[in-house]
Amino acid sequence: MRPFVGDGAICVRCGIGCGVVFFSVRPPCDGNINTFNYMADRNYWKSVWSKCAVVALLAGGVASCAQAPGRAPIIDENVAVAEQQIAMLADSSETDGVIRIPSTYKNGRIDYVPTDDWVSGFFAGTLWYMYELTGDEAWAARAQKHTEILDSIQYLQWHHDVGFMIYDSYGNGLRLKNIPGYREVIVQTARSLATRFRGVPGVIQSWDADRGWQGERGWQCPVIIDNMMNLELMFKASEFSGDSTFRHIAVSHADRTMKEHFRDDYSCYHVVDYDLTDGHVRGRCTAQGYADDSAWARGQAWAVYGYTTCYRYTGDKRYLDHAEKVADFMLNDVNMPADLVPYWDYDAPNIPDEPRDVSTAAIIASAFYEMYTYTQNALYREKADKVIESLSSPAYRAPVGENGGFLLMHSVGSIPHGSNIDVPLNYADYYFLEALIRKAHVDKGEPLF
Repeated sequence: MRPFVGDGAICVRCGIGCGVVFFSVRPPCDGNINTFNYMADRNYWKSVWSKCAVVALLAGGVASCAQAPGRAPIIDENVAVAEQQIAMLADSSETDGVIRIPSTYKNGRIDYVPTDDWVSGFFAGTLWYMYELTGDEAWAARAQKHTEILDSIQYLQWHHDVGFMIYDSYGNGLRLKNIPGYREVIVQTARSLATRFRGVPGVIQSWDADRGWQGERGWQCPVIIDNMMNLELMFKASEFSGDSTFRHIAVSHADRTMKEHFRDDYSCYHVVDYDLTDGHVRGRCTAQGYADDSAWARGQAWAVYGYTTCYRYTGDKRYLDHAEKVADFMLNDVNMPADLVPYWDYDAPNIPDEPRDVSTAAIIASAFYEMYTYTQNALYREKADKVIESLSSPAYRAPVGENGGFLLMHSVGSIPHGSNIDVPLNYADYYFLEALIRKAHVDKGEPLF
C-alpha cells in the first residue's frame, strides 16, 4: 500500500474533501488524487477497505473525517467504520426510488420489513445518530427520507411498539433538526398508543390476544417488559401537548409493571397477563426466553433502560432505584460473561455453548451511561466502557464491507420462534451508536439531555 494525502481530496470513505491520509493499492483513477472518486469503482474499494481499513484504523493510521476534538479514539474508530457500513446498507435500501427498511442480514441477503413491523424505526434512528456523530448533512437528509416513510404509523393501534417506531425516528429528527410536523406526529402516535391503555389493570396492553400465535396462548391482556421502552413517547407527548393523560398512562404502566413483573432477585418475567374484569394477574410466562421462570437477557435490558428513562422524566427515585437493582442482577449473575455480552437468556441450558445477544449488550451500555449521570456511580461508566470495548472488537464488530452493511454481528431475535438467531439486527446498531453518543458526553462531563 502507498499513502497519499489529498489537499481537498475526495475521501474514499465519505466522499467529502478532508485532506486525510489514505492508503491505496493503485487507485482506479488517473493518479490525480483531486479527481479520484470512490464511487468510480465501488466494488474495488469495498475490497480494499475490507482488507485494510480496520487494520489502519486500529493502528491509528487513519483519522475519521468525522473526528471530533477531544473525543475518545474508540468512538472515532467506530464512527469511521460505521460511515462505511451504514452507507453501504443505506445504498442497498434505496433502489429505484424505493426506500426499504433493513432489519437483518442472513443467508447472504438483507431482510427488509414493512412499516408496521416493530423494528421499522430503528434504521431511521441509526441514520439520525450518524448525523449526530458526524455532523454531515447528507446523513440528516437520508434520515429524514427514512423517517417520513413511517408517517402512517402514527395512526396504528393494533400493537404497542409505536414508541420504538416513532420516537426513535421522528423523535430523534425533532431533537436534532426541529423539523416542522414531527412534534404533531409524536402526539398523534401517543393518542393511538393510549387506545391500548386498560384502566382496570392500569397498563398498556402489548399484543392483541386474538392475533397470530398470541391467539393460541389464552391471554386476555398480555404485557411484555419491552413495553417499558414505549413510555418515553408518552412522556414527550404530554410535554408537547400539555395533556397530562399521556403522562398518567406512562406512570400507571411503570408502577404496575414494577409491582408485577419482577422476582425477588429483580430478574423479570417476559410476559404478564392481566384480567380485564378485575385487574388481577392471570399468569406470568415467557414468549422469547428459555422458560417461564428464566431471565431472558434482552428483557432485563429493557427493564434497566425503561426505568432509567422513567426517572429522567419524573424524578421519581423509585424508578432509578429499581433500574439499579435490575442492573445489579445482570452484572452479578453467575452466567454473565467477562466481556459483558450476555447469553440470550441467563438461564439457557447449554451455557457457555449458547448464542450471545449483542443487542442486549448495546442496550445496557446506553442505559448504564445514563444511570452514571444520575448516580455518579463509577461502576456503571466502567461497565458501559467495557461493553463498548467488547463490541468494538473483531469478535462482534463486522469487517468493513461485510455483514450486509450492518455494524455489529451476533444478535438474537427469538430462539423459541426460530427467528433471527446469531445475526445482525438493526436495533443492536441503533443502541450501540446511541451508547457511543452518550459516552462522548459522559467523557466530557456534559449532560446527556
